Amino acid sequence: MKKQQGLFVTGTDTEVGKTVVSVALLNMLKRQGLSTVAMKPVASGAKKINDQFINDDALKLQQAAVIDAPYAQLNPYVFPAAIAPHIAAAQAGIEIDIQIIKQAFQRLAEPSDFILVEGVGGWLAPLNRQQTVADLAIELKLPVLLVVGLRLGCINHALLSAWAIEQSGAKLQGWIANKVQGNYPCVDENIKAIEQRLKAPLLATLDHFDDAASARLNIRLEP
Repeated sequence: MKKQQGLFVTGTDTEVGKTVVSVALLNMLKRQGLSTVAMKPVASGAKKINDQFINDDALKLQQAAVIDAPYAQLNPYVFPAAIAPHIAAAQAGIEIDIQIIKQAFQRLAEPSDFILVEGVGGWLAPLNRQQTVADLAIELKLPVLLVVGLRLGCINHALLSAWAIEQSGAKLQGWIANKVQGNYPCVDENIKAIEQRLKAPLLATLDHFDDAASARLNIRLEP
């Protein structure tokens, strides 16, 4: 397989803007002329469309990528209830298998210049009885981008997440500050506090966007 570029997008928590950042990254890479494909391996919260459960975040990634991959390939595990994925899987009578995700990942990556994988929840969100999102990222051998949702508690969440990523052996390529609360006080001070304490660089600060397609990034991603 050709030399593959890629990125694993994780967050300090759920609802911190992973999909907003992922879509903005895909749009940026598209402007640079790269052939991109995206993956949301595990998603909780979906509606049934034409006899298939579809997750809104996964759909946004599919639409933003250059390569129009089959939905079932970019989102192998999708559950209707918006609950922790390992609980949703148990309720469905299945267990999330990282090797199945890896196989889908390899098929998606082959024709592309760049593959973006968006995790579910935070870095240590359980996927099954033994494995977490961290195990998935390590298995896929992708550098990690951390999305920090700027809200109360974000400094602690950012530092703990970065520490956990580094302890796992993954490469933390950088972090993005996302203003998920438009009226959050002392935003600049919080960003500075995190920036002073993390080795990984702050790549961008995003304003709050309700529409993922509105976010725009212009950053350099190291190969």
